[in-house]
Amino acid sequence: MAKSDISYEQLLRNIQNKKLAPVYFLMGEEPYYIDLISDYIQYQLLDESQREFDLTVLYGKDTDITTVINAAKRFPMMSPFQVVILKEAQNTKEIDKLQFYLSHPSPSTVLVICYKYGTLDGRKKWVSELRQKGVVFESPRLRDYEMPAWITAYVKGKNLQIDEKAVIMLTDFLGTDLSKVANEIDKLRITMPGGTNRISPELIEQNIGISKDYNVFELLDALITKNVLKANRIVQYFADNKKANPMIMVLPQLFNFFSNLMLFHYLPVKTADAAASEFKIHPFIAKNYVKAAQSYNAWKTIYILGYIRETDARSKGVGASGIEDKDLYKELIFKILH
Repeated sequence: MAKSDISYEQLLRNIQNKKLAPVYFLMGEEPYYIDLISDYIQYQLLDESQREFDLTVLYGKDTDITTVINAAKRFPMMSPFQVVILKEAQNTKEIDKLQFYLSHPSPSTVLVICYKYGTLDGRKKWVSELRQKGVVFESPRLRDYEMPAWITAYVKGKNLQIDEKAVIMLTDFLGTDLSKVANEIDKLRITMPGGTNRISPELIEQNIGISKDYNVFELLDALITKNVLKANRIVQYFADNKKANPMIMVLPQLFNFFSNLMLFHYLPVKTADAAASEFKIHPFIAKNYVKAAQSYNAWKTIYILGYIRETDARSKGVGASGIEDKDLYKELIFKILH
């Protein structure tokens, strides 16, 4: 199904202004926005006394669609409308039967369906009717390259500032789980020293446990600048802290960087802006490709990709066994830098 015609911001604005639809179908791989919208409807549309009588919350695995429809057909008691929320709707059997309700949705009910980790088949007739009678909102999971911009916008929305390096640290360590990222940023906000509003690498290191000096971003910086001592210190730290920095996570990030570097060598315009546009990455990271291209030509980059593949295979026991991570790392770093 195509992505939503309405953004999260516009949808929430409409709800806040009481421009309500009879049915909201919230779906997608990213649960963060689904939860935000359904929570606002659950806790903000009705006051506490109204919620006692005119709020019904059901869960997909514990109910059926007939029960949901019957609840939606009831009349409100203490407010102009009632709210019926079906959470975890992906676990509800025969959800297609919602079409019977869509033919005559109750004008005094706001029905919210939370369908996580998947989407509906847009070719079905009842889904088209759902779009006509209500609001269908899709919340897709963000890609890795979209996270820096999302983190920056989220921090700005909290009236905070954040260092570029801190953005990359959060992106690399927390991935694309928006709820997890938002939760960690909120924690950082609470732990900020008085009189400050900036999230720094030091603040992240102190409160989340991400090392500002020993991470993949710093390793790449060492390789780009050919800082042998720094590179070896970092991989030694990785080898000594395997749980926090497993090789199975480090090598793919190195391979991804040098794969992009290979492509960068053949871009018509070799600038940071061109790299940011081509690879859909944060401009702060894009600058590294300009620097790296000066240290590693196309032929050397091809060899480096081969070294990383070989190291990955050997770390999994292919062609070698019993070799410690620190030795594999040191050998890889030597081959890259020389």
